[in-house]
Amino acid sequence: MNESCYGCSTCASADKPLEGFIAKLPMETSHHRVESQETKCGFGLQGVCCRLCANGPCRITPESPRGICGATADVMVTRNLLRAVAAGSGCYIHVVENTALNLKNTALEKGKLKGLGTLERLCKTFGVSGKDDHEKALNVANAVLEDLYKPEYVKMDLVEKMAYPPRFKVWKELGILPGGAKSEVFKGVVKCSTNLNSDPVNMLLDCLRLGISTGIYGLTLTNLLNDVLLGEPEIRMAPVGLRVIDPDYINIMITGHQHTMFVHLQERLIAPDVVAKAKAVGAKGFKLVGCTCVGQDLQLRGAHYTEIFDGHAGNNYTSEAILATGAIDAVLSEFNCTLPGIETVCDTLSIKQICIDDVAKKANAELKQFVFAERGKHSEEIIDAIIASYKERRPKVKLNLLPEHGYENNLTGVSEVSLKKFLGGNWKPLVDLIVSGDIKGVAGVVGCSSLVAGGHDVLTVALVKELIARDIIVLTAGCSSGGIENCGLMVPEAAELAGPKLKAVCKKLGIPPVLNFGPCLAIGRLEIVATELAETIGIDIPQLPLVLSAAQWLEEQALADGCFGLALGLPLHLGLPPFITGSKVATQVLTEDMKSLTGGQVIINADAKESADLLEKIIQEKRRALKI
Repeated sequence: MNESCYGCSTCASADKPLEGFIAKLPMETSHHRVESQETKCGFGLQGVCCRLCANGPCRITPESPRGICGATADVMVTRNLLRAVAAGSGCYIHVVENTALNLKNTALEKGKLKGLGTLERLCKTFGVSGKDDHEKALNVANAVLEDLYKPEYVKMDLVEKMAYPPRFKVWKELGILPGGAKSEVFKGVVKCSTNLNSDPVNMLLDCLRLGISTGIYGLTLTNLLNDVLLGEPEIRMAPVGLRVIDPDYINIMITGHQHTMFVHLQERLIAPDVVAKAKAVGAKGFKLVGCTCVGQDLQLRGAHYTEIFDGHAGNNYTSEAILATGAIDAVLSEFNCTLPGIETVCDTLSIKQICIDDVAKKANAELKQFVFAERGKHSEEIIDAIIASYKERRPKVKLNLLPEHGYENNLTGVSEVSLKKFLGGNWKPLVDLIVSGDIKGVAGVVGCSSLVAGGHDVLTVALVKELIARDIIVLTAGCSSGGIENCGLMVPEAAELAGPKLKAVCKKLGIPPVLNFGPCLAIGRLEIVATELAETIGIDIPQLPLVLSAAQWLEEQALADGCFGLALGLPLHLGLPPFITGSKVATQVLTEDMKSLTGGQVIINADAKESADLLEKIIQEKRRALKI
């Protein structure tokens, strides 16, 4: 492979126009590095490699069934899994902590609160009040923060208030109710350290405990706190794909998960004096281009931000292509899904990189650590730096646009509230469609995008097509949503790909067979939908004809998400195993024994049709049990 042609090793993508675009790029991307990394460590894949102490790395084989310390395959695997789940949980708890702090500080400054309906909902759930909206917001934020900061041995108050009572009862009986969320992460890291816990089942139960705190706080509450600050989602049509990039503007690509960190900047970018600065250097103004989960979050709330937000261009592994158009002038990052590989692309095209949370600090980026009290000063500094970069780079950079990529009329803004409102204010119409069989069941296809399991979004998109063809409606959240929408499955015309009954429902309602709930954080919104459906019917969540798939899970956060799904009692499909197959105990507990503990189970299959067969079978079994 010569340095001027990388296309010979471009990995496959479900998004064929994107695949072709990347293949012709004169620069290396993550898609080109897949081939050189095809040889994987067999010990690592099975989870039977341990490098926690200087005696190692130790590897388990039939001839050597224990590490030097005596750790078995079961211990190594579950210890590695717990460490990964704790790290993933820590990421989400970081996000909800910052979000709650930003809500608290906004309330103290009597700043703008855009989602008063959600604020009232949280006050009712938490049992708090206040003399005005700002005091209510302050009390809500403090309730979340107080729970996060509790020690591990003090149970969090809001779990019982947020959880579905039948689920809470199961969690209490299993002894997996979490203490303070930050302390649970700390304990998880301690427990899986050298020469400590050697009980694989005990460590797996800790994974469930971390899943609960992750799901209720890092996922569900982050969404709701964001709703209060940023505005509630509203269903609308919006464009997606590289077509959203308008080269006449100074374009800022945003990456991460922490929308509240740049809300002040976002509002300044459309102020007349700032627009005048942009016009002075030859641009029409500023635009934010969505990428990764924070772009999905902006898309979700896009009805509130039509002036500044151009649209969602793509997921994590589309980010390099977005930058390669040359029309992105700056990257603003604040959390993960910000690939290290974008650094070389940014250098090549003189794209300014600014990080506003040091957890996402890039090697060649400027750090402007977000401080609430200094956000005004930092916003002006960021604006001036980006304008200077635009003025310097744009005359020198040749644009390489792909204006036909993506779709113009994607359905966005779906949430547990906006969907119920669309259905007439209650879940009965959806329940009736499920009971009648017009909708056979519901599949939540969530989580990351990866370049394995067939290539970029390949398994995810193929599985979704299989599911909707079987009259199973799909709800999505996460980077997977960005791939699915760029492949045309979230436009109303996609109803043609659905089974006959689901197709008829979609055409009658004017909706696609795949509904996008937004970022990976919105897995918490899907949990609310599941809870309210179960409550409407009068059953527990595991009895619903509902399945989950994180077909192309990628990061440790996805493993924490998955543990939440298992704690809810849901079947969870993964395209590739989470490095557990070297342990008979972990495999047995997660794929079989979990059914009798929480009702959940892990299903591992990398074939789209076979996976859809398995998930459809589970849905049919649940329908028969409900006598529908």
